[in-house]
Amino acid sequence: MSRTHCHPVRIYYEDTDHSGVVYHANYLKYFERAREHVLGPEELVRLLTEQGVGFVVYKAALTYRQGAVFGDVIEIRTTVKSESAYRLTFQQNVYRQRDDELLVEGQVELVCVDADKELVPLPEVVVRRLAEG
Repeated sequence: MSRTHCHPVRIYYEDTDHSGVVYHANYLKYFERAREHVLGPEELVRLLTEQGVGFVVYKAALTYRQGAVFGDVIEIRTTVKSESAYRLTFQQNVYRQRDDELLVEGQVELVCVDADKELVPLPEVVVRRLAEG
């Protein structure tokens, strides 16, 4: 479960604010994309939909150290930090590829809910997927 998954992201002009650095909220979008790669987007979404469950963000915390800028290629390094019967915790850090500088540290917690948004245990397919790495 401790394998680190790496997801590269190129920074485009549209990602930046008026000062030329990545707008802070965009890192949450990059984290979401990286988590999809960890969990396996197409197959998992189909299976979860069939079971009538999905994930919602319970908590997100980010520490900004340095901003990425237009033209940078960053790497989102994602590790499943822990799992419980109902929750997944992801450690997600952003590094600039050219110098491997840590730019943003993040931790995101997801919970599994049913169609009525009631908390439910993690589906076995998710637990298996994470165990496979």
